Amino acid sequence: MATVAYSLDEAAVQLRVLEKDPTMNTIGAYSPTATDFPDQIRPFSEVHLEYLRKNKHVNPDHYISNLRIMLKKR
Repeated sequence: MATVAYSLDEAAVQLRVLEKDPTMNTIGAYSPTATDFPDQIRPFSEVHLEYLRKNKHVNPDHYISNLRIMLKKR
């Protein structure tokens, strides 16, 4: 299996695909500083993109792969 190295833009696309997938449990997170979002609930993709931006040492493709495993509805 070939390794795919995601850029942050590609990671954003992949996170939004996960959000739209009904077999994944992708609930947004409340943030008191998220005044740009309704009810201050930050979307799943925004939460994880922020994490990837802050933690440059994290490999985005490994991170998203692990999210897929953890979020799968059983």
